[in-house]
Amino acid sequence: MPLAPTAYRDLISGRQRGWAAAVLRRALRVAEWPYGLAIRSRNRAYDRGWLTAHGVGIPVISVGNLTVGGTGKTPLIEWLARWFRARDIPVGVVSRGYKARTGSLNDEARELAEKLPGLPHVQQPDRVSAVRELVSRYGCRVALLDDAFQHRRIRRDLELVLLDALEPFGWEHLLPRGMLREPISGLVRADLIGLSRRDAISAEQRTAIRARVQRLAPSAVWLELEHQPQGLRTAAGADHPLERMAGRRVAAFCGIGNPAGFRHTLDSLGCHVAGFRALPDHDAYTAEQVGKLEAWVAGHPDWEAVLCTRKDLVKLDRPSLAGRELFAITIGLGIRVGEEQLESRLEALSASLRSGTEPV
Repeated sequence: MPLAPTAYRDLISGRQRGWAAAVLRRALRVAEWPYGLAIRSRNRAYDRGWLTAHGVGIPVISVGNLTVGGTGKTPLIEWLARWFRARDIPVGVVSRGYKARTGSLNDEARELAEKLPGLPHVQQPDRVSAVRELVSRYGCRVALLDDAFQHRRIRRDLELVLLDALEPFGWEHLLPRGMLREPISGLVRADLIGLSRRDAISAEQRTAIRARVQRLAPSAVWLELEHQPQGLRTAAGADHPLERMAGRRVAAFCGIGNPAGFRHTLDSLGCHVAGFRALPDHDAYTAEQVGKLEAWVAGHPDWEAVLCTRKDLVKLDRPSLAGRELFAITIGLGIRVGEEQLESRLEALSASLRSGTEPV
């Protein structure tokens, strides 16, 4: 039976102690070896030209991460899409469509569609074909690749990699022993490396992470990002101020890659989080799961409201749970360090489009 997200992180981080946890970590360490061999072999094949990255005729910007789990890619994709839209440059998004139901978008794409109506978004595993569809069907001149750092089959013009401040290096191990999708040395491929949720750690910790990253990828531009709560939203699309939660006893849940990031957001709202549940990433919210959540909330009459992320709310699409109002927290992205350098790179891509010298 798979471990719950919080239990899994407690295990691989070493917070869970005892002989049983030690045995499990050792078993996961054994399973890490074949995964590491496969990913290193694949990267070596691309590095040496044995496998080829395909050009698609328009500038491609990849936003990815080194680890499994949420690092704030969706807010950055939104920020980039708004940047190009503000300059009247047709832009679209390509993603794998992880856990999307047949014929529909997954939670991340639905969240983007809600925030940026009309933004073209093609979801399919073959991202080369997906970008070509953006061009032929929607006339896009820039493609944003969501969660694509390890997807090296498509050539990109900017490689952005996000590290979560709360667990930037995946507990120093590859899957399944840790959270790393590939060795940390892979950061050398990045053009820009961003530390998300910078406000969740101290200045000293940020400095230490930055120093390590600069040793690994000395030519990469360094960014620091904050994901700040901006308001509350209902399934009907009504917006409310964050102050509505001040001093209230609430329940909260999420089905995202890094539940600790959402918990950090909750701590800034001034409410009392009386109950919290971390569900599997991209949880489908089946009738059974919703029933369990309702029973959980119903068992605590003193809870006044329920909070979740927008990725959760787009799938639930309901106004309440067990008679308690259900709100998603809306998040805004602030780039606190490196925004000027990022915009300079984007301006260079825009200039290539205006001059007609876009990549081929």
